[in-house]
Amino acid sequence: MVWTGLPRLDFRSDTRTSPDERMRAAMAAAEVGDDVYGDDPTVALLEERVAALLGTEAALFTPTGTMANLLAPLAATGGRGTPAPRVIAGVDTHMAFLEADGLRRFGGVDLVPVAQRPDGLPDPGALAALLADGAGAPTVVCVENTAMMRGGNALDAGATRTVAALARRHGAHLHLDGARLANAAVALGVPPAELAGPADSVAFCVSKGLGAPAGGLLCGTREYVVRARELRGWLGGSLHQAGVLAAPALVALGRLPDLAADHDRAAALTRALASVPRAQLMRPPRPTNIVLARLAGMPAQECAARLADHGVGVLPLPNGYVRFVTHRAHDMIGVREAADALEAVAAGARGAVRARPSPPGREDVPSRTEEA
Repeated sequence: MVWTGLPRLDFRSDTRTSPDERMRAAMAAAEVGDDVYGDDPTVALLEERVAALLGTEAALFTPTGTMANLLAPLAATGGRGTPAPRVIAGVDTHMAFLEADGLRRFGGVDLVPVAQRPDGLPDPGALAALLADGAGAPTVVCVENTAMMRGGNALDAGATRTVAALARRHGAHLHLDGARLANAAVALGVPPAELAGPADSVAFCVSKGLGAPAGGLLCGTREYVVRARELRGWLGGSLHQAGVLAAPALVALGRLPDLAADHDRAAALTRALASVPRAQLMRPPRPTNIVLARLAGMPAQECAARLADHGVGVLPLPNGYVRFVTHRAHDMIGVREAADALEAVAAGARGAVRARPSPPGREDVPSRTEEA
């Protein structure tokens, strides 16, 4: 289904940004080769810089973060001719919720959800039991940072080390889904490499808060990335003159400190929503650019639909909350208007600040192939 309408204020995801003039200029001027043959210089530069940013030996550019997470467990178990691993991921993570069908169908993995703590970390006790139960099977344990369904909470390196120690005790590979790892690093005031350090592999997204038009990177040892590169080709993810996508991603990397402004906008939105009657907010210990809210007695899909009537786009989640994600296209005026829209919905005043007709029918939750 093609949706031609757009909300006036789009808080559904930080993927909703458009490349700005600097990014477009970089795309137009990009030096390109053929990344299928490994000789696109702009892609090579992006991979080198992201590997350095995360403190890994190598990195592989992928069209999407979803593909990076699909390649991650397959490359962990040896690549060609090796059995698909068992993947243990938090029950409310992207990999277990949005990406599970792809992992099972195209990766052949046995995906096992595990309970999570309120901060989003896999529960160590539940994880230890699963690891002991499957002793001997190739296993990949996944941690998501930031933890989206836990209000975008940023996990510190100590939390990830707890899981890493458990995984290695049982011979498992630890994969970090760091789609918003840059947000976590800025929120915690630490280098991204510190947060990536405990993991064996890291998926890093440049098209979320950093605002590039597309792309993710899978990072790890040189040997690991060689295996992932071969698998990427099998999946059809190898692009030829991919430098035109790597160029705006290089611009995006230079804007990592700017994510603090997104966090400030999210904090302001949280304060404004807190005064809305019937509003209930998830309060993560280390918030970033995600705000989860719900109205008592109103299903998430209904709340999202009514906000759409007021020109505000949000994402309904299966835990009953709607998700607001702040990004560089927002300002404080838009934040205030979004809070006013939720207040109007809470009061039952439909359309009071409506900017344009609500969009045609669309899915109320992201599809299981959609990056969120």
